Amino acid sequence: LNGHDPYAYLKDVLTRLPTQPASRIAELLPHNWQPQTAM
Repeated sequence: LNGHDPYAYLKDVLTRLPTQPASRIAELLPHNWQPQTAM
């Protein structure tokens, strides 16, 4: 629905979830999610 690869989305969200501040949890919702860029 949001045009995301389900595997990439879940892998990224589950990796980031333990360190994501509760105040920014909405960033991980499918309609707000942006893949994390490598630095």
